[in-house]
Amino acid sequence: MAVKITLGQYIATDSPIHRLDPRTKVCVALIAMVSVFFIHTPAQLILGFAFVLAAVALARIPAHRVLESIAPIIAIIVLLSLFNLFLTNTGTTLATFGPLRITDDGVRAAVLYSLRLVIGVLAGMLLLLTTTPSQLTDAFDALLAPLAHLGLHAHELAMVFSLMLRFIPTLANEASTLADAQTARGGALGEGSPAKRIRAIVPLVVALLASSLHHANDLSRALDARCYEGGAERSHWHPLRMRGADWATLTLTAAYITALVILR
Repeated sequence: MAVKITLGQYIATDSPIHRLDPRTKVCVALIAMVSVFFIHTPAQLILGFAFVLAAVALARIPAHRVLESIAPIIAIIVLLSLFNLFLTNTGTTLATFGPLRITDDGVRAAVLYSLRLVIGVLAGMLLLLTTTPSQLTDAFDALLAPLAHLGLHAHELAMVFSLMLRFIPTLANEASTLADAQTARGGALGEGSPAKRIRAIVPLVVALLASSLHHANDLSRALDARCYEGGAERSHWHPLRMRGADWATLTLTAAYITALVILR
């Protein structure tokens, strides 16, 4: 059983997006993801797709790699669109299927809400595909630093976020190893009734939880051995610097938000 994690894996290419300051990419991605909730018209939807697809093109990432990364989330969005399609009862009835009916408002909600979520997913995924975990950590650390004056442990939160990203492939590989070991002992996960499959997953989850705790304990020992102290001032090997391309990107993002407001 091979567990292949492609969700948000960093892809190294030489592109204008990769060369941007990580703080710029984080801010633009967050703005793009929040802005989708203000998209209500077809013109705004077209503008949103144009903005995010232009960023994907500039990132020079193969289309199939982008599709592989967003495929699991797109499946969830399609399921949510079906709920909107069949559970929205306002508007003119277009078709009926027993107790279910499809209305024009339901079709509009299913299409509009699903497509605008795709824009947000692409924006967030592009951030992960073009930014390393270390760069993300530095970006969040720098952006949250002003909140440290209010008592928020900004550096610790950024470090936890970085560790979360780093441990995803590690735990995926261990899950694959545990599943193969269980299959070799006659406990195949994909055979038998649904109840039997659920029972077969329980030992895998328990073993994976124990392995996660073991990794956490080793990590705490490593931090303690290196005299790690939360909240201590630290320098960076690669200091973050805003360049002309970063300011131009932020200006274009501001223009995009302005255009969304005008089109509404």
